[in-house]
Amino acid sequence: MIYASRYLRLTIPNMQGPDVTNLQQSLQEKNFYTGKIDGIYGVLTNDAVKAFQEDNQLQTDGIVGPNTWQALGIPYLPETNSDERIVVDLNEKILELTKGGKLIKTWPVAVGRSDTPTPIGNWIITQKTYLNAGTAFGTRWMRLSVPWGGYGIHGTNNPASIGTAASHGCVRMQNADVQELYEMVPLGTPVSIIGVVYTGPILKMGDSNDAVRDVQTKLQVLGYYRGDVDGVFGSRTLQAVEAFQKAVGLNPNGQVSLDTYNKLQQQWDIALGIVEP
Repeated sequence: MIYASRYLRLTIPNMQGPDVTNLQQSLQEKNFYTGKIDGIYGVLTNDAVKAFQEDNQLQTDGIVGPNTWQALGIPYLPETNSDERIVVDLNEKILELTKGGKLIKTWPVAVGRSDTPTPIGNWIITQKTYLNAGTAFGTRWMRLSVPWGGYGIHGTNNPASIGTAASHGCVRMQNADVQELYEMVPLGTPVSIIGVVYTGPILKMGDSNDAVRDVQTKLQVLGYYRGDVDGVFGSRTLQAVEAFQKAVGLNPNGQVSLDTYNKLQQQWDIALGIVEP
């Protein structure tokens, strides 16, 4: 499984959103960021991220992925004493709100794609933010306590995506729906994400499946693989995997496991200019 929300980084135009705001707040609390909390990933934020990464013996690249998010940690917030509970069903692509065990309402949602899945587990809402309409995050943001990324429940400027697997791991709702939910749940509300998601197998020489095909496609776009995209892990694929691993600072063991999947997704996002949540 790819454990990463969108990879925050320095881009032109600058990436913006509540996840950047959360990042800046965390960096400020740790005395690495002294700029304005504006939700814009600019040069000052990039410099602060690099300083934090260096101080925590992480790869100093200014790219905020799973390792940097986990090192930053999340705001401590106990569960609320209220009876509200949220359940997100990834298979049905719905969000249910209950109170005292009684179903209050159900809304359709968009969830993560197979290569950037929404994280299954039990979380809580740690932050709530009003947003201006027109952004990819819609009009409301509720951050989840997932330690390895900036995941949240939010609105969208792409209403046609609702009911599909379309996001970078967040839970998307129609703006009117997320505004309604936002007013009904307090900070600390438990959120259970259930369902079945794609989990990438450990790939090695001799394997033959769709996961190999996906890796070959990414490596080909990134310039490491020049063979046929046939789903067969042969010698050319092995050489491409090893070359990629060396280039991104991983152990070049020729096997595709979690760290390699994550780095592939990161480099894929950068190469294609993917910045959506």
